[in-house]
Amino acid sequence: MRSGRKEAYVAGKGHTSGSGRRAKLAVAALAAAAVVLPAVSACGSGYTPRTLNAYAPADGASFIEQVGKKCSAASNGEYNIVTHALPKAADDQRLQLARRLAGNDAGLDLMGMDVVWTAEFADAGWLEPVPQDLVSDISSQSLPGPLETAEWKTKSDNAKRLYAIPTWTNTQLLWFRPDILKQYLGSTKAPSTWDEVLAANEKIRTAWKGPGAAPSYIEVQGAQYEGLMVWFNTLLTSAGGSVVDANDPTKITLNDTPAHRAATEKALEIMRSVARAPGADPSLSNNKENEGRLAMENGLATFQINYPFVFPSMRSNAASGDVAFFPEMKKYANLYADPDNPPKDSELGPVNQLVRTRFDFARYPGVTSGSPAKVTVGGVNLAVASTSKQKSLAFKAAACLTNSDAQKVYSISGGTPPTIASIYDDPDFKQTYPMGDDIKAQLESNASSNRPASPVYQAISTLLVAKLSPPGGLDPKSGVDVLADQVRKAIDGKGLIP
Repeated sequence: MRSGRKEAYVAGKGHTSGSGRRAKLAVAALAAAAVVLPAVSACGSGYTPRTLNAYAPADGASFIEQVGKKCSAASNGEYNIVTHALPKAADDQRLQLARRLAGNDAGLDLMGMDVVWTAEFADAGWLEPVPQDLVSDISSQSLPGPLETAEWKTKSDNAKRLYAIPTWTNTQLLWFRPDILKQYLGSTKAPSTWDEVLAANEKIRTAWKGPGAAPSYIEVQGAQYEGLMVWFNTLLTSAGGSVVDANDPTKITLNDTPAHRAATEKALEIMRSVARAPGADPSLSNNKENEGRLAMENGLATFQINYPFVFPSMRSNAASGDVAFFPEMKKYANLYADPDNPPKDSELGPVNQLVRTRFDFARYPGVTSGSPAKVTVGGVNLAVASTSKQKSLAFKAAACLTNSDAQKVYSISGGTPPTIASIYDDPDFKQTYPMGDDIKAQLESNASSNRPASPVYQAISTLLVAKLSPPGGLDPKSGVDVLADQVRKAIDGKGLIP
């Protein structure tokens, strides 16, 4: 499969990171989507038979539209998918969909949903459960981490059931400078635990001989937003803890047992240690994904926790001469000279090999030696709205929009990892994602985790990140009960509900 791939990878909850010249290709792709796709208007109540309105996150809407046209043509007139781009911000997307659903908008058929919305929308009665004839295929093909994000048990369900179809996913990796590790640590092997990351970073900092300042930043998402929640959740679950009980979202598990308390305390200790490490980024408490990417490309960091989008960013920016420590990449400048004609997948092999000599990746560091981290899953699921007047037809379209061919478009052209396990063995995918094996491994059940499955997740997250910020100011011992109290407020409806 040939791709007209843009150098745009989607971070976290489906947001394309990038700014200015360094993100010119991603911005161009989004601008094109804004021109082509119909704008989201006020809620309506009408619908057109055989026309299926699909509301998709802004960053992936152009690719949903691309696949939707193919699906519509293949249906031989049975349906026509019209794609509408939702706002860029996830909270705005959620509010737009909620308003339409609460207003019984019959013109809303399909919706791309953040993976953390399943419980809230299902409990509200806004999601049509996936028909059983699709469930078996979806369950057998999907990786465990993404599949779990689409499942929920409402009060009227006897057991968990599938309320959406996994469409694309995401997971963070440890990105590092192998050349610096080789010079100062004698090996290009990445640290496998947070203690090792901190120790290696300090050894490099104290032994640094220049030029310039030591690359002493350990970049993470420390700002008061969802990225901070993702960092905390990964550390917490990796330490053996959780925010709420997986089978009872009203039961808080941050401090209910000595083991759970210890896990929460350990997560907070790591966050504080990273923020207070000698030579730490003074802007860490304001940093999101893009700031971490820029710090690495500017030679200020040896280690970074981030999403796969940073790899093509480093690749193209280094080729353009924008990465001072990587002049060797400038020999590939012609490949990236025309943003409308990016390199073919077949051309990326030697380019990727060179990139990995100065910028490489490894699995997310664990909390304890010998135990893999349980990395928080991101991404988007596709659901059929309960307000739709054409549910059966919508599920036919949803099956087409999420099948293997569709997910290859989203991953190879759109830059979002697939949820279907078999795609990770596809030759075209492997060319685009040299880190694909690590991504897949982190989406298995023993190495992935999901944020608290709760109908009040938005309130839980908002209240927790307010107390987790700034990470350098955390008190791990007293902080455990502070966090538990915030979750109780969210569950009881006494906290801030956005």
